[in-house]
Amino acid sequence: MTTRAFIAGCSGLALTPDEIAFYREASPWGFILFKRNIADPAQATALCEALREAVGWDAPILVDQEGGRVQRMGPPHWPKYPSGRTYGVLHANDPLVQREVTRLGARLMAHDLRAVGINVDCMPVLDVPTAGAHDVIGDRAYGRTPAQVAILGRAAAEGLLAGGVLPVIKHMPGHGRAGSDSHLALPIVDASREALERHDFAPFRMLTDMPIAMTAHVVYTALDPDHPATTSRIVMDDIVRGYLAYDGLVVTDDLSMKALSGTFSQKTEAAFAAGCDMALHCNGVMDEMIAVAGAAPALAGEALRRADAALQRIRHEPEPLDPVDARARLDAALAMVA
Repeated sequence: MTTRAFIAGCSGLALTPDEIAFYREASPWGFILFKRNIADPAQATALCEALREAVGWDAPILVDQEGGRVQRMGPPHWPKYPSGRTYGVLHANDPLVQREVTRLGARLMAHDLRAVGINVDCMPVLDVPTAGAHDVIGDRAYGRTPAQVAILGRAAAEGLLAGGVLPVIKHMPGHGRAGSDSHLALPIVDASREALERHDFAPFRMLTDMPIAMTAHVVYTALDPDHPATTSRIVMDDIVRGYLAYDGLVVTDDLSMKALSGTFSQKTEAAFAAGCDMALHCNGVMDEMIAVAGAAPALAGEALRRADAALQRIRHEPEPLDPVDARARLDAALAMVA
């Protein structure tokens, strides 16, 4: 079966006949869900089953479930999880406890996601904020130093993997220095390459064994003053595949974000021309999805190898977990910073 190298959203809590027909024809590699798509466990499970039925295989289903401000599944049906920063300030003088609690939180999130059929979580955030940066990252970051972000980011990623859910490290090669929100405008970062390597790129270089990475819609003038990372052949070749030596699946950030210009066909073509493996389109707007699908290639070659290698990482039974005991331990740890 041939799939196309894109990930699609959907419009609501259940698939429309037009969406089912589109997915069957376009055959996206995967899907992504948002709050508009999730009401309760039974509905979320039914939607995941319908998406996979539409494409005829156990396609990956993604969600942004970081905790804090970015949590698509929450109360009353799922517990609230802390932001990355909360883990970073917890037991500040005991990094071992920080790592253990961060892993535990991610392991519990994986339990929640896998129970409804979601098997990819777009976390951990490996961006390192700097003074004066836009707060679009802010408390989503695990700390303010590359080392802390890398250590706790790895703990979160390993917690997800232990629960049978793929992590997506983001936003490669670094969004923490951006002065604007790429959902709304194109951030321009003027830092030197030396500064970027020392600060922004460092956590990604320490987690190159992770299976999937999401790009940053950010221009780094020291690297490519004309294109954001998502559509920059220079950044993809010299930094992502070169300096970082990352050989996992590279997925674009959402192509509907305002940071990127051009039609959806043009944005999709530019991302693949730069060297991205997979296009991500999130809002479920049919005309836009059709354009992305039309410009996305069949998943083949190195991109297919990377996609298959990623899925292989979760073809196992999750490690044993008592969710009631684990949640009690997480809550006890978090009570210390409440």
